[in-house]
Amino acid sequence: MQLLIFLLAYPILWCISILPFRLLYFVSDCIYVLVYYIIGYRKKVVRQNLALALPHLSEKERLIVEKKSYHHLVDGFMEMIKTMTISEKEMRKRFVFTNMELYHEYEAKGKSIILMSGHYSSYEWLIIMNKVSEFKAYGVYKRIRNKYFDKLVRDIRSRFDATLIDTTETTPTMVSNHKNRVMSLYGFIADQNPKVWKAQHWTKFMGIDVPVHTGAEMLAKRLDFSVLYLKGEKIGRGQYLATFVPMVEDNVTIKSIPDYEITDLFFKKLEQQILNKPEYYLWTHKRWKHTKDSQQPQ
Repeated sequence: MQLLIFLLAYPILWCISILPFRLLYFVSDCIYVLVYYIIGYRKKVVRQNLALALPHLSEKERLIVEKKSYHHLVDGFMEMIKTMTISEKEMRKRFVFTNMELYHEYEAKGKSIILMSGHYSSYEWLIIMNKVSEFKAYGVYKRIRNKYFDKLVRDIRSRFDATLIDTTETTPTMVSNHKNRVMSLYGFIADQNPKVWKAQHWTKFMGIDVPVHTGAEMLAKRLDFSVLYLKGEKIGRGQYLATFVPMVEDNVTIKSIPDYEITDLFFKKLEQQILNKPEYYLWTHKRWKHTKDSQQPQ
């Protein structure tokens, strides 16, 4: 059944991928109407998330954010499909790094780098990073249940020489590369929602205590890697800027920083971006499924 679904879907996805951008976004507008108004995909989750995270906005203001976020969500999905056939030249024109000189300064330190980002702006097109990095680039991702779509996603995200590793492969790969002096860049989408029983740390995100993954920070401290935050910005449809932001001051060793401080800082930086332009965050993600209040006995 998995193969049948894939065989039916793949020709459609490929045909979409070869559309010029103007037509691609016309199709995106049509799908938005279907997803938002007819299917109502995860609309209840989105409204709960917006009410929890943005209580300072009125219902009318949150509704505006909601509709814009669905437009952005569908655009992002279409852009991921477009990645099947987009050229490197076109990708680099649409996803621009604003301060590559800072990144290259970190490469010159002779340490591998962990790049922390969230489900904000365009995290799909970050795969172009391998074309501007001297280090070998890895993207950490969660495996898809359908093995055929999982392979397709891996192929799409690997088009520009990035290597995908799932969560179970991450630590062994990083340790092995470090041991063999393979200078590497590891991209973490670090605002995933962990299972409560596995959570080692809770932090405030949008004013709410939530469990968070700490793997990026702990691996950086264990292996003495540099850590950068990627500040992504959407400046237009299919137009993005990406800025590298240091997470540790130059005169401070990462191992001297108290545990969880880098993780907390990551969420503060992401929160600032969301508050500035909330429509570009992935609100369908059940980020506030578990809170400290929900864990209290009734």
